[in-house]
Amino acid sequence: MDQTNHSISVSDIGINTMDAQQKIASTIGSIGLLVLIISLFNIYLGSPALSLGVSLLFIVTGVIWYAYRSHKIIPAGIHNDGVMFSNAKSQGLIGWVSGILITGFYVLLYWYPNLLGLNGEGNTGIVAVFDPLSQFIKGKNASQWFVYGTLYTVAILIFGVRFIWKYRHNKYQVVRTLSVMFFQLGFAFLIPELLEGMNTKLSENWFGTDMKNMWPLDYDFFHSWHIGNLRNGGTLGLFMMVLGIAMIFIISPILTYLYGKRWYCSWVCGCGGLAETAGDPYRHLSSKKLSAWKLERWMIHTVLVLVFIMTAAVLYGNIAGTDSIFGLSIYSYFSKPYGFLIGAAFSGVIGVGFYPLLGSRVWCRFGCPMAALLGLQQKFFSRFRITTNGGQCISCGNCSTYCEMGIDVRHYAQRGQDIVRASCVGCGICSAVCPRGVLKLENGSYDVKSKAETVRVIHISEDDIKLLA
Repeated sequence: MDQTNHSISVSDIGINTMDAQQKIASTIGSIGLLVLIISLFNIYLGSPALSLGVSLLFIVTGVIWYAYRSHKIIPAGIHNDGVMFSNAKSQGLIGWVSGILITGFYVLLYWYPNLLGLNGEGNTGIVAVFDPLSQFIKGKNASQWFVYGTLYTVAILIFGVRFIWKYRHNKYQVVRTLSVMFFQLGFAFLIPELLEGMNTKLSENWFGTDMKNMWPLDYDFFHSWHIGNLRNGGTLGLFMMVLGIAMIFIISPILTYLYGKRWYCSWVCGCGGLAETAGDPYRHLSSKKLSAWKLERWMIHTVLVLVFIMTAAVLYGNIAGTDSIFGLSIYSYFSKPYGFLIGAAFSGVIGVGFYPLLGSRVWCRFGCPMAALLGLQQKFFSRFRITTNGGQCISCGNCSTYCEMGIDVRHYAQRGQDIVRASCVGCGICSAVCPRGVLKLENGSYDVKSKAETVRVIHISEDDIKLLA
């Protein structure tokens, strides 16, 4: 594409305009989105199945084509070309409207699914559009969660392709993105849905079948109804129970020790996968203020304490065979408030709806108990850290700007200090955007005076010293 601007006008200099292919691609994607929107009013293109096919085909084609064209004509990686002045990416009007619309969709999804068309006697609206796909995969009509799971997976896949093109120069980013796409498509969507269709006991008594989901993120794992369904779920139920416990006490601690929390937060987790792909344009919005860091530590560890208290109450109820503790209903005073405030309002509505306003890792940074637990393990017991070469740092600030977890990476780089922070998810973007190669992700053992101040030590024994006469 010819980027030369031949205009001599002061008012219109033609910066950041779309070419013909980008305009066509955006039009195609918008038509696909429009087909989904009008289905809310029971307006279909002949049939719900046709509406679903056309909408997904147009959305996927439009987004991928636009992304390909956008990143083909520029070098790979992040560019500071007007992002701070973008209406969509810098808390402008488009950003606020986007945040409100996404938040509104989540409110309907969690608490008013009937307005989306969920109906026990026969779905209508947008839910009915997904009935044919749900019938094909598991032999039953769609729920609001099937609609959400499908859209969530499509978002990670198409924006994952965009992310790969953007960071095509960095092997770590390519492999990491392929990993989250694989785990979302297979382990979080297809396998659970197929198992529900094939397993009679699972259809009658639902239990979690996402093999990568574990407590405390899966906060209802130890609830009596879930444990009961697992025990009554045959071989599959027993497998999921054993795997879930092994993930908590064996698999996760070992992997976190070896690779830090990135093995989960940046390579496997669906929340992190959506943040990294669909939320990538907003990563620079994460506040790096000291006050935000203090608030983050209080909030995320408070949530971790709450999930421990809630789980302890639930386990006590299971063992004692009671529905109350200290005269308080376990469901009404422990499980239900946590599920509403944290499991739904925070992780869903705020966690994704606020991408265009507060950055892509709002939930991971301020509320996720899984991130909090893995972060503590990473800080005190893991071999993972980001090493720095302070002598090469030019203080450009790219690393801090694009850290989605709000870490002031430049502060450490300027001092040559290794970064060992509980909040770091090891996404590696700070290293990818550094123009001097100052930052490097490592897992090896090292000598430290303290976790904040790394001291490189060369060990020389007496036997290695020889005096020549």
